[in-house]
Amino acid sequence: MVQELRDLRNCILEGRNEEAIAIVDELEGMSKQSTLRNIGSFLLILLIHLIKNQVEQRLTNSWATSIANSVRGIKKLNLKDNKTSYDINADEWELFIEDELEAAIREASREVLEGKLSRAQLAKRVDREPIILMATQFLSLTYTYSIKQLEDAIDEYLSHLPGGEDWNVA
Repeated sequence: MVQELRDLRNCILEGRNEEAIAIVDELEGMSKQSTLRNIGSFLLILLIHLIKNQVEQRLTNSWATSIANSVRGIKKLNLKDNKTSYDINADEWELFIEDELEAAIREASREVLEGKLSRAQLAKRVDREPIILMATQFLSLTYTYSIKQLEDAIDEYLSHLPGGEDWNVA
């Protein structure tokens, strides 16, 4: 990216506006790809913990914290600088979730039931539709609530997960 910035400076100084605009477009694309990769990392962690929750039918503080951190991280990354639009719109998540789900199953297989299941064995046990639905519900919170309000909303959703019945009790 440093080279692109140097090229951009030179184009501007030399009055090569079309080349400068092309470099700006390239930089914007690079920035968006970086954002999407980071969102994907948070989404992977969210899915891993939803898989662990589904298979083990329990919710630990660590898993709940990872879920909450992932949702918060996605909210912060997904909201564009203008604070009014998003890199990923609310109706576009299913493809992103499906893209990360198989990787999440592989990662979760190292931890679910103390790592006793292979990826293939875990893949047979995971009911994908409820995982996708729950992930989508958590992600929908990022469009509805401010960062301050998000914690309570996440806790409410955690209370609906297996083992989370007492999660939202004050």
